[in-house]
Amino acid sequence: MTDPNPTQLFTYEHDARRLELLVRILYWIAIGVVAWVYGLLAFICLFIQWFHVLILGRRSRSLSDFARGYLEYMVHRMPYMYLMTDRRPAILPDAVRIFEETG
Repeated sequence: MTDPNPTQLFTYEHDARRLELLVRILYWIAIGVVAWVYGLLAFICLFIQWFHVLILGRRSRSLSDFARGYLEYMVHRMPYMYLMTDRRPAILPDAVRIFEETG
């Protein structure tokens, strides 16, 4: 089921708060630590997935879902990390769905 009013992640916001810029430094560190651990685990899953495909000729759903979760985590935090918005995302992974608009 898709959201009838999806929020575009990468949008320009003119106004910015200076205090948020200082808080962002702490968020960068926290998100960086979580992203590093999550990325390491995702890499291990992809390494196992490679052998799974090589041996069985099909993908593991759970390994694929974990890697997708890491990518969704990173994409959801990019606007904040790249100073595009002041809306703070959660530090820990949360349920996010990313879609490609075609047409």
